[in-house]
Amino acid sequence: MPTIKKPLLVRSIEQIDAHTFGIEWTDGCRCRWRISHLRRNCPCANCVDEWTGRTLLDKNKVDDNLMALGIESVGRYALTVKFADGHNTGIFTFRYLRELCQNPGCTHPKRPPEELR
Repeated sequence: MPTIKKPLLVRSIEQIDAHTFGIEWTDGCRCRWRISHLRRNCPCANCVDEWTGRTLLDKNKVDDNLMALGIESVGRYALTVKFADGHNTGIFTFRYLRELCQNPGCTHPKRPPEELR
């Protein structure tokens, strides 16, 4: 009998402060990110060359105190962020968000377990 893989889903999203938000995942892990960290790691074609994977964004030009104007879901697999600097084309999959987690108290692996993929 095939194994049913559990999807990685969001239980709740919270704004921690003006520059940070967090997610509690359905597996119990709690992650958080500075908005500037997400902007510096945006995976969109404007920020990363689609063919070479080379970073196009000058990460030094991203303000450490960048804020988000909004965060929206993309289906049941990702979020998109409307950054205050006008950028809004990045799609952050849940897997990618887990890899970027900045919560020093997290004990989960940076890549979710295979059954969560």
